[in-house]
Amino acid sequence: MAIIVNLDVVMAQRKISSGELAEKLEITPANLSILKTGKAKAIRFSTLNKICDILDCQPGEILAYEKRNDDND
Repeated sequence: MAIIVNLDVVMAQRKISSGELAEKLEITPANLSILKTGKAKAIRFSTLNKICDILDCQPGEILAYEKRNDDND
């Protein structure tokens, strides 16, 4: 997929653990892991809003677009 998820980078910059973020987001650690690894097919704007609020960041700090030449994604 051409969308790159930098959630782990922002979390490290803010010194917040996966467990703490999952608890504050009210999602399971497993679902947070799916988001962090880029395996999620979608994210709700409400979840993205909460992430940005908790981490005090912009959506563009978490998500990036990288153009790819393959047609499989």
